Amino acid sequence: MNTPEKDYTHKGWIAAAALIAVLVAVSFIPPQSLGGVKLRRANILSDLVTFDDAAAPAPEPQPFDEAEFHVDMERVAERIEADTAPRAVQTTFTWDLRRDSAARRRTAAPDTARLVAQLTPIEDFDTTGIRGMRAFCDTLLNARRPVRIAFFGDSFVEGDILTADLREKLQLAYGGGGTGFAPTSSPLTGFRRTVRTDAKGWTSYNIMQRKRAPETLRGHFYVSGWMSQPAAGASTRWESTDARQRLDSCTTAHVLFRSPSDSRVRLTLNDTLRRTFDIPGDEAVRRIVVRAPHLHALAFEVLSGTEGFAGYGAVFESDAGVVVDNYSVRSNNGQAMFWTDPSVNAQIDAMLHYDLVILQYGLNIMQAGVKDYSGYSRQIEKMVAYVRRCFPGAAVLVLGVSDRSVKGDAGFEPMDAIPHMTDFQRRAARNTGVAFWPTCDAMRAQGGMERFVQNGWAGKDFTHINYAGGSRVAWALVDALNDFTARHATLRAAEELRRQMRKSVLPPRERRRIERQLLPGVGPEPFNDPRR
Repeated sequence: MNTPEKDYTHKGWIAAAALIAVLVAVSFIPPQSLGGVKLRRANILSDLVTFDDAAAPAPEPQPFDEAEFHVDMERVAERIEADTAPRAVQTTFTWDLRRDSAARRRTAAPDTARLVAQLTPIEDFDTTGIRGMRAFCDTLLNARRPVRIAFFGDSFVEGDILTADLREKLQLAYGGGGTGFAPTSSPLTGFRRTVRTDAKGWTSYNIMQRKRAPETLRGHFYVSGWMSQPAAGASTRWESTDARQRLDSCTTAHVLFRSPSDSRVRLTLNDTLRRTFDIPGDEAVRRIVVRAPHLHALAFEVLSGTEGFAGYGAVFESDAGVVVDNYSVRSNNGQAMFWTDPSVNAQIDAMLHYDLVILQYGLNIMQAGVKDYSGYSRQIEKMVAYVRRCFPGAAVLVLGVSDRSVKGDAGFEPMDAIPHMTDFQRRAARNTGVAFWPTCDAMRAQGGMERFVQNGWAGKDFTHINYAGGSRVAWALVDALNDFTARHATLRAAEELRRQMRKSVLPPRERRRIERQLLPGVGPEPFNDPRR
């Protein structure tokens, strides 16, 4: 007897209906973030139902560990005061081969010719004028000594990207030469084009992996982020290159190191002249200053006394003009600053005297969809306070985060977190009374990250610029510095003219007429950005 076949059609309809119900339910699940990966809404009803995902509350940002930014500022002040007091031991040694020791510098004037089409101005929140950007401008225009700029940053400026062109253009405008700071030894020296470094016999330690350093060295990092321990006979040879103009216009070098035990070191200038120095043991930072009519190459060798010895690096410069030191540390959001030794920083600053510190951080902190960076803004305020303790004579310029794109439905698009991060960085600058420069605005004025990638100025990650992109950003920053300096110089000239007129016997009406003719556009506050 034949059994009739069962009809399963209704079960198929049930399964299909259940699947549709599940997919409809999934459509109502808002965007989520899982393990740092942003998951978009799966909406199969997009033609019928739309969701305002932009209005959905952003997830609470967890972009950094706040404990990594902990610093006891009172303890920092105590250490600096104790370790920068005058010492009986000699800390600076000099090898002077110049025939004429008088520092010569041509009269500096701000260059008003633009390097890029659109100006992105510096926003100055200083109200004192004592050690802010205006004081820096006075030094830039008038000092008969090196004018020092320390550029603190992350991998965005690694290998002297951006700073190579910032240095070149400022030196061409205001004088100076040399590549600035170069570490004693680092695995990354081969990537830097502006100085050639050949190091042998050193073990290098990076501050981001500071626990790998011997305990005797771990607490003595400098803001460069690198410290090198020598074996007997360890040596480093630095040589200038022609990657940028003015690099070979170097007449002075400062070799920086610690020598807790008695040591003997030898320097070789331009591969010909040699001199040996006996260094008495002490915990203080030591410096050997080499001055010569022309300094193309310098070698530094540790002959004895390697126990506890730490090499920091050397600064290459001219007798006057601009020096730009690149202090970039990969994967650093600024927290590494608080892991450095404040007394080492302050001792080196007492030797070199920095005039401007630039802070470039935040690129790695941003997350798509996150709008609240108030916690990171507070850390920037702590960075400014720390810089002021370690480098008390320096103005501070906070750079806003650079442009960055992320992959979306329609390809790469600007990260939505950028304006929010920029606003919180600006807030930190305002709260601390320092200057601010919106890097992203400067990049977008030149087409933004999309154009940077199209032109080969940035990597395919749509995050990091290369040397070509660094040139474009540096030129925009140079324009901003020149513009700020020119307006400051105009204001100073106006103040001087007013002072002279007050001394004169001219009637008040005649004074006002002359002032209007000579100084038509000068006002009391030329540096405030209208977007405040």
